[in-house]
Amino acid sequence: MLAQASEGLAAEKRPAAWGAVLALSLGAFALIASEFMPVSLLTPIASDLRVTEGQAGQAISVSGAFAVLTSLVIVPLAGRLDRKLLLLGLTGLMIVSGTVVALAPDYAMFMVGRAFIGVAIGGFWSMSAATAMRLVPDRHVPRALAILNGGNALATVVAAPMGSFLGGLIGWRGAFFLVVPVAVIVFVWQLASLPSMRIQARSGFASVFRLLGRPVVALGIAAVGVFFMGQFTLFTYLRPFLETAAQADVSTLSLMLLLMGVTGVLGTTLIGGVLKAAGLYRTLVMIPALMAVIASALAAAGGGGAATALLLGLWGLLATSAPVGWWTWVARTLPQDAEAGGGLMVAVVQLAISSGAVVGGLLFDTSGYRATFGASALLLVLAALLTVLASRSGRVRTA
Repeated sequence: MLAQASEGLAAEKRPAAWGAVLALSLGAFALIASEFMPVSLLTPIASDLRVTEGQAGQAISVSGAFAVLTSLVIVPLAGRLDRKLLLLGLTGLMIVSGTVVALAPDYAMFMVGRAFIGVAIGGFWSMSAATAMRLVPDRHVPRALAILNGGNALATVVAAPMGSFLGGLIGWRGAFFLVVPVAVIVFVWQLASLPSMRIQARSGFASVFRLLGRPVVALGIAAVGVFFMGQFTLFTYLRPFLETAAQADVSTLSLMLLLMGVTGVLGTTLIGGVLKAAGLYRTLVMIPALMAVIASALAAAGGGGAATALLLGLWGLLATSAPVGWWTWVARTLPQDAEAGGGLMVAVVQLAISSGAVVGGLLFDTSGYRATFGASALLLVLAALLTVLASRSGRVRTA
């Protein structure tokens, strides 16, 4: 207990390495841009590699699968390796991935490159909370995580339109390769700004799953999983909803999605202050509860222009800020196991996103958008209830 108190005191006295945090934020931007770049380039990729668009679309699936696998094994495999070296290695892998994809002579090599980016994504996000805890004092961790997720939010906004624009200008290979110089900048910046981050204790493979034996962790992980499943049950099918119910043309659709992206970036800026003012668990309950109301309102509105735009703007504000809250939860709930907890959360979130897309797709095809959005609302309410239980469990354990 005394050792933990000493570590906490040392962490508070440690100067904040904001340059390193910004370097990681740029790295997050490059990673997420790489992950979702294929969305707007499926047709030229498929044509050039002589595969179907469905096969080209598996470029996202394979990166997600490798992200899940990596998130569960990277901490025990890395052992006591200096985390600065590990992050530099993952950034180097991002450079290799972009190069392999851009120069891929066939579909198989293209997918190898996509697997590499999945490994980089899973490793990076698994360690994000633990890295933030080592770079800034405890009181600044939510702000550091918000900056990290700001890179994520910005990439989510610009990845698809940027890929489409660059693909038309310099081809899909050129669009992918342009991520490489950004990754090189990130590598050099991290090399210069990241302090040495040595690990004292080695984590085994069982340590990741042993955390689920703690009720607060099991309930929290269940809550975050159900939350992301509910979010992507709706979000994945916004475009067909807007095209059919709202009868939005391409320019209107782009503006609405851009609005969500802009409010999402705003959300990551504001969430640190909200967490401080309202408290962690109250914020984590409030976000899915409000999103459930928005999902229900979208279903009831039936695609009305101004109302739908307002609701989608609010959705973006809340949905993009939520990961900052949950990474803060990892940092506060598992201060000694943040890497293992981060790996577990990344795996659950990736699986939840896939599950939400599947459930939403089945409902959208069979029953339409109202059933899809209704299921999203129910899942979000369940996420809020699980978060309440996690909060009570955490208080009982503390007591």
